[in-house]
Amino acid sequence: MIYQQIDRNKRKTYLIFTVFFIILAGIGSFIGDFFMDNIWGGLIITLIVALVYTLITYFQSTNIVMQMNGAKKVNSAEEAPDLWHIVEDLTMVADIPFPDIYIIKDDSPNAFATGRDPDHAAVAVTSGLYKMMNREELEGVLAHEISHVKNYDIRVSTISIALSSAIIFLSYLIGNAYRFVLPFNDDRDRNSGGGSWVAIRAVLWLIGIVFLILGPFIASIVQLAISRNREYLADVSGAELTRNPQGLINALEKLKDSTKPMKKVDEASASLYIDDPLKKKHFTHMFDTHPPLDDRIAALKKSFM
Repeated sequence: MIYQQIDRNKRKTYLIFTVFFIILAGIGSFIGDFFMDNIWGGLIITLIVALVYTLITYFQSTNIVMQMNGAKKVNSAEEAPDLWHIVEDLTMVADIPFPDIYIIKDDSPNAFATGRDPDHAAVAVTSGLYKMMNREELEGVLAHEISHVKNYDIRVSTISIALSSAIIFLSYLIGNAYRFVLPFNDDRDRNSGGGSWVAIRAVLWLIGIVFLILGPFIASIVQLAISRNREYLADVSGAELTRNPQGLINALEKLKDSTKPMKKVDEASASLYIDDPLKKKHFTHMFDTHPPLDDRIAALKKSFM
């Protein structure tokens, strides 16, 4: 099952690149048409900017994500003995390199894994989770996160976050374009009729606001498409690593009972966590980044009990 999941994640990576390329191509065409009077020029510049931005985010993903979420690195076993030794044991069983370990000072219980591959991975837990869970439950949560690393879920997540951030960045630039359109085009205003250019700028402003709103929404939708199924698979893989599904089931039960959102969490990386760190409640689960904890608990019981 693990090797099949790795193959599926590789295919998902190609699919994500294709979807984001189409979205970025649309944004680039808009920029080229309205700002440069050259669709192809705008398309090329946009793709280059997005590629550079994405590559920087991809190769620096661990540092970026940890900084955005206020995580502090654990440098030795003495700082968090249980955490260190559990990760050490799990990585030996999973046959992957020992990842960097981080703690986020936050009373809300949660955890996530990130990185571009098992050789460049990291796991993080909140101080709330570290205090709340007993050793068996902590082992279940960490096995879930180590499974994300072993199954290459972290690569898919990192790429989606990097590309989503690029779209949000470009959407922000478009949304604020009206600030520099006016001084840059003073001569054009005089030569082509100030009234008509004012109208064009008004249209640009309105379209920019639409992009500013839709950019994060598009990014969220793409992350939704890839994040739910991997949680079920990481639950099962984690239970197989520990050979003790009850530990993870008990941990998920405690997470379900916790209603306190995290104080500091970057929304772009919210889908990485084992449970929704923002504790958002929707009328429908259509826009949830995580499957309901009740469903995940039921799936584990069905698989192992």
